[in-house]
Amino acid sequence: MWIDAILAYLHFIAIFILFGYLIAESLMLKVPLDAAAIRKLGRIDLLYAGAAAAVLVTGFLRLVYGAKGPDFYLQSWPVYVKIGLFLLVAVISVTPTLAYVRWRRYLDHDAAWQVPSEEQRRMRRLVMIELHLAGMIPVFAVIMSRGLGH
Repeated sequence: MWIDAILAYLHFIAIFILFGYLIAESLMLKVPLDAAAIRKLGRIDLLYAGAAAAVLVTGFLRLVYGAKGPDFYLQSWPVYVKIGLFLLVAVISVTPTLAYVRWRRYLDHDAAWQVPSEEQRRMRRLVMIELHLAGMIPVFAVIMSRGLGH
């Protein structure tokens, strides 16, 4: 039971951290970005990726070593919806990540370079889509954990 409780706690902490960094990205993309903000955005995005990896690892550990066992989860359709949503968020997150890298490179070559406002708005839209999709994952987690998806 202790291992299940510890894994659940670590999984939840990783999820909270992931949301925190994703919200930070969305807030930073709301205002004009200077050189320092562009660099900070890249660091936040890297930490967001680390949090996503932690969510994935702790989720897998809960699946394998958790109290309910893999059979409980793998026979339930909500787990596949959760995984699908997680993968969809990951795929969407590639575009902002590549934009942040590109922005930093442009800035390194030209200190006066500014992020085009339309591109910044597009990245914010994608981050907001990520947030909304990721926000749906707990709905299916509740369904799954209650055994309603069998």
